[in-house]
Amino acid sequence: MPRKKTKSLVRDIAPDRKYKSVRVQRLINRVMLNGKKQVAETLVYDAMDLSAKKLKSDNPLEVLNQALDNVKPSVETRSRRVGGANYQIPFEVHGQRQSHLTLMWFVAAARSRKGMPMADRLSAEIVDAYNGTGSAVKKKEDTHKMAESNRAFAHFARS
Repeated sequence: MPRKKTKSLVRDIAPDRKYKSVRVQRLINRVMLNGKKQVAETLVYDAMDLSAKKLKSDNPLEVLNQALDNVKPSVETRSRRVGGANYQIPFEVHGQRQSHLTLMWFVAAARSRKGMPMADRLSAEIVDAYNGTGSAVKKKEDTHKMAESNRAFAHFARS
């Protein structure tokens, strides 16, 4: 199996039922635990409706897309061993990896909130990400700061 996902290994995901969006379907798949897709679907749809209501918007899909765009990273650091020392080298993030990191951070931030049902946690994270605050956006900013501080080692990146 190759180290990088080639075009043939990337699965095509069918759009979700309600909004006909592949991005929403990816979020549902990321929220899903133990194969309970119906439960995950209900959670995500409820969270989208709740967050749109909180933000006084009539389009929940637009709200979710804006929230996920605010979490989307453009650079990340990867560890590389050069001459006996490990360096954190900044790399640009594109395509599949970018959306994977976005959804991973988003769902992890929602799961880390405690004391309320999952739909409310997702909704709160959507609202926070939409407003540019919250744990997922902080994770993105920390990643960007790390890449910026290690910019001096960018010349170690393989071409």
